[in-house]
Amino acid sequence: MKKLILSALFVCFNLVAFSQVLPSFQMGLKAGANLSKLSTENTFSSDNRAGYYAGIWTRIGAAGIHLQPELYLSGKNTTLKASSGEENKVKFTSLDVPILIGTKLGAAGVGLRLNTGPVVSFILDDEQSFGQAAGSVFKGNFKGQNFAWQFGAGVDIGNLGLDLRYEAGLSKIGKDGYNDTKLSLFTFGLAYRVF
Repeated sequence: MKKLILSALFVCFNLVAFSQVLPSFQMGLKAGANLSKLSTENTFSSDNRAGYYAGIWTRIGAAGIHLQPELYLSGKNTTLKASSGEENKVKFTSLDVPILIGTKLGAAGVGLRLNTGPVVSFILDDEQSFGQAAGSVFKGNFKGQNFAWQFGAGVDIGNLGLDLRYEAGLSKIGKDGYNDTKLSLFTFGLAYRVF
């Protein structure tokens, strides 16, 4: 009887340990707000303005580490200001593809997530509105894609999640007078795990 109980305990412990190695798969929806800012070294400065994002995420993990690819549509708004006082409000619409690696700490449906990874953004549209005194020289000419790096943390409670991230622009998105411009932003979002 002792051997049977010890054998059953040994099998149970092995199954629990093996289940930590098997990959898990999750998928869900997410949406939130962002505050974006263009950084420049020229005579132009930039203010943070609110935007949005919405899309899907997946999480594939094993042994406490997960890979989290995402795909979302993002609206990023900023105001460029020239040293002479002219303003140019820029609204970017982009398709963003983060590929994050992370870990999750916690149990029983509640956990803290930490993640980081690269993001590629494909600019679908950049709408610009000018102040009355702005001329054609102040119009921004932007590249069609840019690269960034995200750092973030999140909290999961059951099927719901909260995310807070910072995205640092790596590549310069401007050209023709905006050659040194990079886009950085903060995001706050809600996620819902479908399965």
